[in-house]
This record gives sequence, structure tokens and C-alpha cells, in this order.
Amino acid sequence: MEFLGTLPSGDLALLIAILAAAGLLAGLTGGMLGIGGGIVMVPVFYEILHQAGVAQDVAMHVTIGTSLAVIVFNSARSVTAHAKRGAVDVAILRRFGPAVFVGALLGAVLATFISGAGLKSFFGVVAVLFAVYIAFAPLHWVMAKSLPDTPPMHAAFGGLGLVSALMGIGGGTFGVTLMTVSGVPIHRAVATGAGLGILIGVPAALGFILLGLGVPNLPPFSVGYVSWGAFLILAPTSILAAPLGARIAHALPARALRIVFGIFLAASGMRMLLG
Repeated sequence: MEFLGTLPSGDLALLIAILAAAGLLAGLTGGMLGIGGGIVMVPVFYEILHQAGVAQDVAMHVTIGTSLAVIVFNSARSVTAHAKRGAVDVAILRRFGPAVFVGALLGAVLATFISGAGLKSFFGVVAVLFAVYIAFAPLHWVMAKSLPDTPPMHAAFGGLGLVSALMGIGGGTFGVTLMTVSGVPIHRAVATGAGLGILIGVPAALGFILLGLGVPNLPPFSVGYVSWGAFLILAPTSILAAPLGARIAHALPARALRIVFGIFLAASGMRMLLG
């Protein structure tokens, strides 16, 4: 295949296996941590495209767009699993969902004006900084007893939608923390964070598709900045693993869940900065 660049054709099966494994891990972490799984998919898929000889600008945009498309389905499966346990706070999603939606759409538009190297560095820096916060912030530190329905809080949710779209990740990465410091219990925050992934993934993925139409040197089977070839591997495997992640989340104590969350952020961020 032309898209594999200098890699031998015999390595295609290996690359498919790597993508499938990334999808399984993304679904597991998505269900367990309330994230869309992009924190796993973005570094892995970017590395595959990079090794295949795809130019960095195109590779990073396709990586993010494809991750966002997968997140829609991964998050839907995760939130369904959490909803069966009565853990999803639908009121939070209804109240702040419009701000998240608009922020994600703006993030997709903004991404087209940023180089691939810029998006890669942004992903790494934000992930590492947030991991440091997760590691050192007090477990029970809260700023409010409940999420205030105020303009600043709506702006904060809009901001997490924008940043998540630029990184190709679900809203749980930042939404879980935003909710827990506002008095939402960690397990309820994780479950609700899975729902944020849908509100981010739908507008952002559509934005990456439309804004990538006509861009040269895209990998085959791509529509805009979304690779449907990779999507058909990542989406089913991530959906398959999401319910197991949800079960693990409800079995783990809050401290353990937080530690796992921080480790994933730090590892993914450092890989993108050093890769």
C-alpha cells in the first residue's frame, strides 16, 4: 500500500494488530477513567502514520480527527455502561453540554490554523502539566459543594471542549477534574465525563472532516482529516473493551482511580514531546 511509505508490505498485519491493541486499551481506559480514549489513540496512531512516511502536518491532523470520530462511539458505549449503574449525572450534561459543543467546534476550526508540530507539542505539554496536577492536588480538594450554574463555569466547560478538540481527546480528561473540584464524587464524575466525549467528538470530528476536504497527501480511505481505514479498526475494538473499563472503575477506590488517570496522562504527554 502506498500509504505505508518505506515499510515492507508484510508489516501491514502488524500495524493492524497495533491499532487493534490501541483500540482495546482506549476502550478500557475510556470506560475506566471517563475519557474518550484519545489519550491512548493519538500517540499510537500518530507514530504509525509518522513511520509510514506521512508528512507531520497531515499526520497529526489526521490522527486527531480520526481519534475524535472514534471517541463518539467509544464514549457512547462507555456512558451506556455507566448509566446502567445510575452513575451518569444527566443534569450536568444538559446544563453545560451546549458550551462544550460550541467549544469543540471552535477547537476543530482553530486546529486548521496550527501546524502539525504545534498540535503535537500542545498535546504533550497540556497532558504533562495536567498529570502533575493530578499527582499533587489533594484528593478531596473542592472549590464548591456543587457545580455553580454561572457564566465562568459555562466558559470553563467551553474551554475544555476547545482544548479537547485540539488534542483529539474526550472531555473526561479535563471534565473529571473540573467536576470533582466542584463537589462531584469521582465515580459520578468519571461516568458523566464519558458523556462529554460525545458532545466533543460529534462537532469536532465533523469539523475535521469538512475542513480537511481537498487537502493533498492524505492517507487512503480518508475523508478530510478522518482516516476511515483506521476508524474501522479502532472503533469496534474500543467499543468492545469499554464495558470492562466501566466495571473496573466502579470496583477501584478513588485514590487508585486518580493515580491511574495521572499515569496515563504523563506517559502519553512525554511520548509526544520526546517522539
